[in-house]
Amino acid sequence: MLKIKALPEVPRWAVLAAHAVPLVTLPSGLWRLALVAGLPVTQDAELGAMGFWTSAYVVSLSVVSELLAFLTLGLVRSWGEVFPRWMPLLGGRRVNPAAATGAAFAGVAGLCSIVAWGVYASYADLGPGIPAGPAQDALLIACYTPLLAWPVLLAAVAASYYRRRTRTARSRPGPRSGSGSGSGSGGQYGAGRPAASSWV
Repeated sequence: MLKIKALPEVPRWAVLAAHAVPLVTLPSGLWRLALVAGLPVTQDAELGAMGFWTSAYVVSLSVVSELLAFLTLGLVRSWGEVFPRWMPLLGGRRVNPAAATGAAFAGVAGLCSIVAWGVYASYADLGPGIPAGPAQDALLIACYTPLLAWPVLLAAVAASYYRRRTRTARSRPGPRSGSGSGSGSGGQYGAGRPAASSWV
């Protein structure tokens, strides 16, 4: 059975939602890679014979999209609470919950704007369009429709992350009341250094 890694205090639904984000971005990325590779995802053979820079842009778009989606996992794992030690300047420092949540919701706003523009451009018939037959149209829709879930999932996970981090901060005992340095309850992941195995 596949084991999904996350901090123990993260709600199960948030863990599943965070891990779903890279999956919902994957089909559209694979469609773009197929386009660059010249596979018959459109009726226009010229689209499969892109120039180097156009191909590099399309491939980069897929890679960057997947990397951004992967960052959602930080909202349910230890590297979303303490920066990994290998990061210059920030390594070992606590992640500011407000900054991380703000960045996540900025991403939500950006994704919603892209979706709104895509819907408007489609109905307004802007741009050259992609020549495709019925089967190719169905494949395009099937690959890009999952992206609609990205901002919804990200917003839900970000809200859960902020509630959990701020609740942990409020309930964390002060320096005089704790008797142990690493054996406390509840928020030990936010207060101390996570185990090495939890960086993944």
